[in-house]
Amino acid sequence: MGANVDGKKVLGQVLEEKVLQVARAVEDAVDEEIGQLGRLENDKDDLDQLRRERLHQLKKSAEKRQAWIANGHGEYTEVPSEKAFFAEVKKSERVVCHFYRDNWPCKVVDKHVSLLAKQHLETRFVKINAEKSPYLSEKLRIVVLPTLALIKNGKVEDYVVGFDQLGGRDDFRTEVLEERLQMGQFVFHDGVCMPGFAPRPAESSHSQSQRRSIRQGVSLAASDDDDDDE
Repeated sequence: MGANVDGKKVLGQVLEEKVLQVARAVEDAVDEEIGQLGRLENDKDDLDQLRRERLHQLKKSAEKRQAWIANGHGEYTEVPSEKAFFAEVKKSERVVCHFYRDNWPCKVVDKHVSLLAKQHLETRFVKINAEKSPYLSEKLRIVVLPTLALIKNGKVEDYVVGFDQLGGRDDFRTEVLEERLQMGQFVFHDGVCMPGFAPRPAESSHSQSQRRSIRQGVSLAASDDDDDDE
């Protein structure tokens, strides 16, 4: 009789333990489901936040593009005078100005710059006749034509002189000039500067000396008044 009682007692303990295990398993499953639901809710909140941030970025980008277009970005136009040049420089953060004369090398540069102007709204592309702009050409030390003066925040920071930095030939691809401008962050790829470009080709002694002469940059900020006196 005592053995039967002990057996029932043991069986009852085993069943109780099984019930507790099942209860704990159910509780864990419920907790996990609740956790998943919470994570899904958090993910939804995160997605909503990302969506709002993205819409804000798109709106700011659209506003910036409209401002660029209003300032002549997207077109490659000729600056009619030295005074007009200074006005153009003031309106845009980045300006690429082609100093040219009516010859074949300058026409080659014209072709490539015209294409880049359409592709890179973030930068203003203009050209000016160097022979009709003696004061400006002297101030910016323009000697060889064609020369691209690369201007950022009203200061000439760099030059592309002739074809030396573009492979030394007049049949270079537009992408070669584009990469040269990207190196100095004068144009961007999809709004983001692309790092890691190969070093630019060796420069001529003239180009090297010219770059040394503008190492501190040629400021154009005070040149308006000078131009008025011309």
